[in-house]
Amino acid sequence: MGRPGTGLNDNPHAGRFAPALPPEGAQSGLGRPGTGLKMNFLIGDVQGCCDALDRLLAEIGFSPSRDHLWLMGDLVNRGPQSLATLRRLVALGAAADCLLGNHDLHLLVVAEGAQRMKRQDTLTEILAAPDRDQLLDWLRGQRMAAFDDGWLLVHAGVAPQWDRDQTLALAAEVEAALRGPGRAGFMHVLYGDRPARWKAGLAGHDRLRFIVNALTRIRFCTAEGQLEFDTKDSAGSAPPGFMPWYEVPGRRTADTRVAFGHWSTLGALDRPNLLALDSGCVWGGALSAARIDAGRREIFQVRCAQAQAPQPWARSAERGE
Repeated sequence: MGRPGTGLNDNPHAGRFAPALPPEGAQSGLGRPGTGLKMNFLIGDVQGCCDALDRLLAEIGFSPSRDHLWLMGDLVNRGPQSLATLRRLVALGAAADCLLGNHDLHLLVVAEGAQRMKRQDTLTEILAAPDRDQLLDWLRGQRMAAFDDGWLLVHAGVAPQWDRDQTLALAAEVEAALRGPGRAGFMHVLYGDRPARWKAGLAGHDRLRFIVNALTRIRFCTAEGQLEFDTKDSAGSAPPGFMPWYEVPGRRTADTRVAFGHWSTLGALDRPNLLALDSGCVWGGALSAARIDAGRREIFQVRCAQAQAPQPWARSAERGE
């Protein structure tokens, strides 16, 4: 994805998100895919930046009648066009599948009346929209994890104790809870940092909450798999005893190619079995796509206008990080 730490503008926080790019609206110069065969793309955190999404789709030559998209979660919130983003994705029909990120779950929790909106949220337009119910139903129908073209797709990461098949099975448990008759009760207990470590015997809401936290919030954990949620800066800022989830020795997905978003301060991460795609669009970085069909690994980016000024990470804003 390019060199971490190269400047995009005068925002020092955004400088860690993506390689230097041409001015907003210009093409990245990273190459164009062919136009004859079906293409499969992963797209990083949009966070309500629909204009950037449209420019990225133009940059990659996306055709909804031919190609397919995976959105890596955090479709909405903090950007200025959350409602337009959802409507755009719904209109793509079967050409687009999406993962649920922490911001998307936050929208569902707020819509259920289980939490209030936070100061920086930009969800009011969705909640007041005439097609609100249809949009929320569509959102509940999206995935917590998926496997496609040889890649395990998650929003934030994977607990080190899980392999690919277990990750997908546990994700399906949360998907069923989000769509089932007990979803309102689940929304009221979804938030929380405990339990912080996976145990096979976890049951009920504790089990579902841990799965949600691992798939949508994880950044750092211990070698034993204990999650940590306070630190949201780069990989080098791990608290004592913790490490990035993908560095845990013996991680059971180490031999699986894993793509994720969520961690905008991580910077460029492009390894043989690991691909990070949140390049900080909402913070004035870039919106990234990766073409993954037929063994390809081509990265495309468009520069984004800064919709939010980085703030010190407040503990109370965890679900809107």
